[in-house]
Amino acid sequence: MHTAALLAGLLAAATSSVVMGAQLTKVDYPNNATSKVAMWVYVPDKVVANPPLVVVIHSCQSTAETYSRNAKIPWKGGSDKKGYITIWPSSPHSGTCWDVSSKASLKRGGGGDSQAISNMILYGIDKYKADPTKVFVTGGSSGAMMSNVLAATYPDLISAVSLYSGVAAGCFVSSSGGVDAWNNSCSGGSSRATAEAWGTVARNMYPGYDGPRPRMQIWHGSADSTIAPQNYQEEIKQWTNVFGVSSTTPTSSLKNYPERNYQTDNYGDHVQGIYATGVGHSVPSNLTASEAWFGI
Repeated sequence: MHTAALLAGLLAAATSSVVMGAQLTKVDYPNNATSKVAMWVYVPDKVVANPPLVVVIHSCQSTAETYSRNAKIPWKGGSDKKGYITIWPSSPHSGTCWDVSSKASLKRGGGGDSQAISNMILYGIDKYKADPTKVFVTGGSSGAMMSNVLAATYPDLISAVSLYSGVAAGCFVSSSGGVDAWNNSCSGGSSRATAEAWGTVARNMYPGYDGPRPRMQIWHGSADSTIAPQNYQEEIKQWTNVFGVSSTTPTSSLKNYPERNYQTDNYGDHVQGIYATGVGHSVPSNLTASEAWFGI
């Protein structure tokens, strides 16, 4: 065989063996909310039967696309290894923070960002035959704030949450009703309340609901100068009250876990706080610990 023909044959064989890998893809979904959050999905090449669904919510000054490429956000890799599907909402707001301040988003069925993301969850369950008992939410900074809001507004859709460097659900509320409004009092750690008061804020986002609620894993760094560390305590107060356990006395604690200078405190079976000494904003995602909390 002539050299040219041989090279052509080898090239053709190599080309035919190339398989396009999974890619983050924008999809249209039935959205009955006023907020027009964009939906991106990552479906790994090998999907398990009735896969878990993980909603990954980006931080401010980001988008679904840029967040998925962030080396500190490992969820695509986890999806590739374990065969679950990830949904990546993308904020429609300037500055790309999430609306965790307006009544529309802080109320079930209010038409805000939270409702749009709930529509993505329902679509993902139907489209990808995902297990409705294995829907999980994670996010950092503004995405962590939205994770708390979703846990309060759509608890029936979510099994567990793992959020990094956020604030209690309702803490960013705007007195003027502003959408995507910044709240200096909350971010600075001055918005403090009793556990009962914070629990009531969460319960009022879905009045009358008495069904199961997602298990909450809350991460924060002691050196966070963007979202004051006091917000960690306010989140713990909120969710321990919702689950009817003490916010002041953990049922168990573990030092230097899951990393050195991190402390993990469990408040019963449904609330776990992880405080990272010396870590700033925001705490890097820990895929292993978050997946373990989710049970995947």
